[in-house]
Amino acid sequence: MTSTSSHPQIVLASTSPFRKMLLEKLGVPFETAKPEVDETPQTNETVAEMVSRLSLAKAKAIAPSYPNALIIASDQSASFQDRPIGKPHHYENAVKQLRQFSGQTITFWTGLVVLDTRHNTSQQTLDETRVTFRTLTETDIHNYLVLEEPYQCAGSFKSEGLGITLFESIEGKDPNALIGLPLIDLTHFLRQCGLQLPYLPD
Repeated sequence: MTSTSSHPQIVLASTSPFRKMLLEKLGVPFETAKPEVDETPQTNETVAEMVSRLSLAKAKAIAPSYPNALIIASDQSASFQDRPIGKPHHYENAVKQLRQFSGQTITFWTGLVVLDTRHNTSQQTLDETRVTFRTLTETDIHNYLVLEEPYQCAGSFKSEGLGITLFESIEGKDPNALIGLPLIDLTHFLRQCGLQLPYLPD
């Protein structure tokens, strides 16, 4: 995609199919690029601090390749009792995670950065979404894991899928943030960069 005077080049610094799906909801042409970023947590870094740092790092990682673009970058992680939540990777770990979460609340932190390489400016925010689980039975947990196999998902569930059946409530500003991209804040940032939204193609 090439840049035009009426529409800046937009680049999503992610190869996540979920973030791509969310950005497509805005109807704005964009391309994707994979940022090469070391995601190892730093010493004494909170989950919120890590997410904010990595969001900006992802945007900056691809910026040299896109000197006249709006770069959208995001990072997400979750915490339970102030500790980071990892991916289970297999059934047994997923069962343990969901047993822990039964009747409890976890917090998802979703960072967002829009880096305007035309003017070397950036906008950044951090979304907080609290997910409370209902009391889960062993059958609830087993059936869900067999059906959805969320073993590469932090917290052992997919909120955009059957994971929603495990919840008591979701508290947050933007339901899209839980899936991976806070669209309400994103549209505000894009408008600040001069993009008309809703977007009507030429």
